[in-house]
Amino acid sequence: MTVAVVTDSTASLDPDDAAREGITVVPTTVIIGARVYTEGVDVTSQMIADALTESVPVSTSRPSPETFQAVYRALASTGVDEIVSVHISSKVSGTVDAARLAADRVDVPVRVVDTMQAGLATGFAAGAAARARDAGGTAEQVEAAAVASARSARVLLYVDTLEYLRRGGRIGRAAALIGSALAVKPILTLEDGVVTPLEKVRTSSKALARLVTLAVETVGTYPGDFDIGVLHLASEPVAVGVAHSLAQKLDRAEVAVDEVGADIGAHVGPGMIAVTVSAR
Repeated sequence: MTVAVVTDSTASLDPDDAAREGITVVPTTVIIGARVYTEGVDVTSQMIADALTESVPVSTSRPSPETFQAVYRALASTGVDEIVSVHISSKVSGTVDAARLAADRVDVPVRVVDTMQAGLATGFAAGAAARARDAGGTAEQVEAAAVASARSARVLLYVDTLEYLRRGGRIGRAAALIGSALAVKPILTLEDGVVTPLEKVRTSSKALARLVTLAVETVGTYPGDFDIGVLHLASEPVAVGVAHSLAQKLDRAEVAVDEVGADIGAHVGPGMIAVTVSAR
């Protein structure tokens, strides 16, 4: 039995990594001003950062059910027997709903996983699913691997300002920090699929140091190997510094650094740094 793994572009997977692991990525739509772009095709994270800096309106849209249908049917036409579709939290995006609608309209069985996560945590869950598939797992086992990865994951997020989360409607429980945002640098996380304040510190340098400490503490609770990565938007030197600190403390040769996908970038803004860890 052949099982395919699908995710969406908010997972921030490097295209080469997705291709190597056999993960099909369904793109979201990004609108800058009056122009419509397809993530991973004709829009970059730098374009998003520039637009936000220049106060050009930026918005995003989930993949349509029709887009998912086309992807699922295309995979079925290649001989795929079942599909495991792994996606961003349903509490911050309608992507899961679109995937479920599409799943009901195609003949191939589709298991839709709501990771209740975002960014690399979704990507790591898709990667876990791909590894389970490659190990000969059934669709049920592939789905379970994605769910286990997502449940173990922790997203630690630093943003220069909460304004972009507020504008995009993704601010969640962090809305309570708006009034004090000028006085503190919040560290955010995802809890029950919603952006949630974790800690407040006084300076950006302390916030970034705290990201490292929290990530290392989380890894210490895992029984074995783990995935880890750093994402940023228009802040590569800072992200590289955070990754270097993590590599030293975790005795790893390196920790990967990538720019966040355009869709998520539109909601977090320039200066964002995220550290994501997940048990393997």
